[in-house]
Amino acid sequence: MENRLLIQFNDVISSQWLFKHIEIPYKPLSSRELFELAYHTCNSVAMRNIYIKLSSSETSGGSKAILYSNSKKFTSIQALNDNLRIAKYFSTGSTGEKVITEVQPALLRRKEIFKNKDKDIQAQILKAILVERKIDECVNLVMLKDINRKVYFAIGDARESAAVIPLFMEAEGSNLVQLALNKWMESTQRLEQEHAYPENHMPGILKNLTQIKKWLLNLISSRLDK
Repeated sequence: MENRLLIQFNDVISSQWLFKHIEIPYKPLSSRELFELAYHTCNSVAMRNIYIKLSSSETSGGSKAILYSNSKKFTSIQALNDNLRIAKYFSTGSTGEKVITEVQPALLRRKEIFKNKDKDIQAQILKAILVERKIDECVNLVMLKDINRKVYFAIGDARESAAVIPLFMEAEGSNLVQLALNKWMESTQRLEQEHAYPENHMPGILKNLTQIKKWLLNLISSRLDK
C-alpha cells in the first residue's frame, strides 16, 4: 500500500523543511548498538515508524529509520560510517530543539550506561528494542491497510522475539502482552491473507498495540537507565 508520509518525506520534507541535527560517534559501541539505543531514545507512544532499513553489518553504517510524530514532525536516524546522525524536521513556526536539548543528553547518558552493563543484559535490551520495532512495524502496516499476511507475520515476529527474552517474559504484565498478541494473530489468521487489513478491526488492534508499546517503552527504559 502507498506510504504517503514516506513519499512526502522523501519528496519534500528532507529537502525543503527546517531541521536540527546531532551526530554521535559509535565508539566504544558498534553502529548497530548505538542505532538501537537511538531508536528507543527517539521513540515514544506518539511516534510512528514509517520506514526502517537495517544494514547487514553490525559494525558499519547503513541502517536508517524515519519516525513521524503526532505533532507533525519527522525524525531521521541514520548510521553513517563513523557517527550516528539524528535529524528532526519541522515546519515554519515550530522547532526541533528537543533533538539537542533532550535526545542528545539522554542518548549520551544511555550510551555510557550501556557500555558498562553485563553482556547478557546488553543482548536482552537490544532484543527488547527489536520487539519494540516489530510492534511499530505492526502499527504501520495496519495504518497503511497493508495485506493481512504481512500484519499476521509482523505480530508473529513480535511475539516470538519477545518469548526468548527473560527481561521481557519475567516482567509484570508480560502474560497479558503475549495473550493480546496471540489474540490478534488468531484474528488476523482468519482473514483473507492477500486482502487489505479491514477498517473495522483497526481501532481494536491499534488500541492494543499502543498499550503494548507504552508498556514496552517503560520496561526498556527502566532497564536501560539503571
